[in-house]
Amino acid sequence: MLLSGKTAIISGAASPRGIGLATARRFASEGARVAILDIDAGAAAGAAATLGKEHLGLRCDVADKSSCERAVASAVEAFGGIDILINNAGITQPVKLLDISAADWDRIQDVNLKGVLFLSQAVIPHMRARKSGSIACMSSVSAQRGGGIFGGPHYSAAKAGVLGLAKAMAREFGPDNIRVNCVTPGLIGTDITAGKLTDEMRAKILEGIPLNRLGTAEDVAGIYTFLASDLSAYVTGAVIDVNGGMLIH
Repeated sequence: MLLSGKTAIISGAASPRGIGLATARRFASEGARVAILDIDAGAAAGAAATLGKEHLGLRCDVADKSSCERAVASAVEAFGGIDILINNAGITQPVKLLDISAADWDRIQDVNLKGVLFLSQAVIPHMRARKSGSIACMSSVSAQRGGGIFGGPHYSAAKAGVLGLAKAMAREFGPDNIRVNCVTPGLIGTDITAGKLTDEMRAKILEGIPLNRLGTAEDVAGIYTFLASDLSAYVTGAVIDVNGGMLIH
């Protein structure tokens, strides 16, 4: 098993059809103990229970630094240490540039970008003490192509910020044997997209995807597993596209 004996924290991982929970299931199947973090404490506990009693569900508001610190402390106490962090939590909002309010901007930036900072700040000292760790951050194809299907410009900006932040972390903490990488999914079938695609929209989108299908949560979970495992031991500061060829560059 690729993650035997490893421990992992995955944020935003309680949604039944989400990438986070699919990743948690994959990690558990590969031998890891997983702490599922979510702003909904009950959902986090319920999701963790589906994985087995050795796993953990914790409330965490990634936009609140003290909440991140408490969740990480609880995971470290339960597991003895953290080997893997998946900064997966995110939100989106489909609005046009001229309609973005200050509150909209702050909300999207806080969860998608500041949340990566706060949770990484809480985890990295534990990894640094052990001179080992792998962090993977959720960005998006919308950061690369200047917009997506369901996210506004403020979402693209936040996800582009994640790319820069992750690369800076990779450079700063590489000497501590902490690897930091990004995943940039295209259109993935999750609860966020469920029911929002008409047949006409789907057909038009598929015309631009060489693999001729939408992605699944499991597609992204597989890449997270690669980045978490020793298969990627010499990979840091990288950006891995999971978009079926929607963007080839």
